Amino acid sequence: MSTLTKAGIVDYIYERTDKNRAEIKDLVEVILDIMKSAVKKDHALLISGFGKFEAYDKRARKGRNPQTSQTITLPPRKVVVFRLSRKFRSELNP
Repeated sequence: MSTLTKAGIVDYIYERTDKNRAEIKDLVEVILDIMKSAVKKDHALLISGFGKFEAYDKRARKGRNPQTSQTITLPPRKVVVFRLSRKFRSELNP
């Protein structure tokens, strides 16, 4: 099992179009920037038939340093989760 990288996406598109790699790389960068800004601004990005990226705030919580067993307070932070669409889920699990 291998991981698809940004370079892999560029190569995949390059093999199927008549554009040059630099144009494709710029296009992929623009799409990813749009996706990032949507999650930052709206806290959600919905791609129909694929899924939804959602950002939410996690509250501060207690944690433990595993080396010293000292109790620490972890600061609040934002996390992003991805939820599959029903259509994509049914394709993965026929």
